[in-house]
Amino acid sequence: MNKLGWIIYNGNLPGSKFLDYAEMLQQSANKFNSEAIIMKNNELLVSLGHHQLGIINTQTLPDYVVFTDKDIYLAKQLELLGIPVFNRAEVIETSDDKIATYQVLANHKLPIPQTIIAPKVFYNREEKYLPDFDQIVQHLGLPLIIKEAFGSFGEQVYLISTMEELKSKVQELYGKPFMFQEFVSTSKGKDIRLQVVGDKVIAAMKRTANNDFRANVTAGGTTEAFRPSENAKKIAIAASQALGADFSGVDLLFGDNDQYVICEINSNAHIRNLLNCTGINAADAIMEYVLNKVSTI
Repeated sequence: MNKLGWIIYNGNLPGSKFLDYAEMLQQSANKFNSEAIIMKNNELLVSLGHHQLGIINTQTLPDYVVFTDKDIYLAKQLELLGIPVFNRAEVIETSDDKIATYQVLANHKLPIPQTIIAPKVFYNREEKYLPDFDQIVQHLGLPLIIKEAFGSFGEQVYLISTMEELKSKVQELYGKPFMFQEFVSTSKGKDIRLQVVGDKVIAAMKRTANNDFRANVTAGGTTEAFRPSENAKKIAIAASQALGADFSGVDLLFGDNDQYVICEINSNAHIRNLLNCTGINAADAIMEYVLNKVSTI
């Protein structure tokens, strides 16, 4: 019996890249004889009440969901209704929060940059209590990275070169969750994105930016197909599995002597650039994996 799936994306975001990802997954689902319907998250209303848990919509509930958004309340509601969701709400929530991600990775003894989490503070105080900058610089050196817990496409990551910049940026971010990290200078302006599906790396690309310390394509980076070492693949798979992800895009920084440092894990990494760069359509591997898992449930 063919399975009915929903591909959910965020209907409130501008641009076509989010719909494009959903359409790539839909086309791949169709290759494997699964009817997949693209749904906007704002078309599905989460409904709660006494002895009642549901989704308000006009569609038949699916056999599975591929969730390309960060609406964790909707993802969790679908799970509570007994629908398999890929990736699960817990995975989406953890990968969206970079601090939570690094805590999981550190607990699994995986390579990450040396990190100090900024203490939680609140907006509604006239007097701002600032951390001990001398201790931070003593542990991490300068330059260092300040990275907000929540952000996409490298836009909430800052390279800090002086004590004055450090103090200014901390005051600017006051009230937001963020962290201080060592600057991995060996990877300035370059990294690799590895697409993990299950326990395999199915494609990888190197990203390079000539005029930015970040390698993100949206920050001006260019891409080229990359053949990762066995060590790089091992780290990427371990990182993805540490979060419990069914599939993910894992970004690795270049260390010394084939040593890699985990920069980020994306539970809903877009795959168009990867296809254009490598010729490999990750959507096919993702949907084959999802449908194989659904068939065993």
